[in-house]
Amino acid sequence: MTSDLHELPIEAALPGDPIRAAIRQSLSERGWPDMCVPQALGQFLTQLAMSASAALEIGTYAGYSAICIARGLPSGARLVTLESRPEHAQLAEHHIAAAGFGHCVEVVLGDAADTLLRLRREGQRFDLAFIDAHKPSYPRYLDLALELMRPGGFLVFDNAFGRNRVFDPSATSPTPVALRELHRKLFAEPRLVSTLLPMFDGVAVARVRP
Repeated sequence: MTSDLHELPIEAALPGDPIRAAIRQSLSERGWPDMCVPQALGQFLTQLAMSASAALEIGTYAGYSAICIARGLPSGARLVTLESRPEHAQLAEHHIAAAGFGHCVEVVLGDAADTLLRLRREGQRFDLAFIDAHKPSYPRYLDLALELMRPGGFLVFDNAFGRNRVFDPSATSPTPVALRELHRKLFAEPRLVSTLLPMFDGVAVARVRP
């Protein structure tokens, strides 16, 4: 999920996305929170996916970010998206199929860490990984996802600022502590070239060195 920090000025410059609007309406009808990524971040994911032969997502929710990634994938490429809650996975599969991407997107239900370990055992590799899930698990997800990445691949973490709590030394709850650890790992890891983008609630982007 991305907060509404700085969202309105950026989003106002973009044409509307009917699929995002339909998914938000679907969430509203169910009484679920609107945790779709902003359209601008979705388009950023579409751009990154354009050179990917395989993409990975941790945290499917209602499927909008998966659709954004799928929009950019070349013909024959695929996306594996991981979701821990059955009701979210079911709704995401519906939205993804309705958007016309059921053929290239696989929604995998289960614990993300367990699935990432399985993907590694299977020898699967990815060119893009988008992580937007349980924030205290971000450092662990980085460790696991990095082992699945091809040289030149991108790792993207949403909500990297934790509603700015990451910059408050007095904030010691699990989320800001984990995000600080994520930042430390990203910039200390010699295999990565990393940056933090001040868009929305912060987006951490790391590229695997060739």
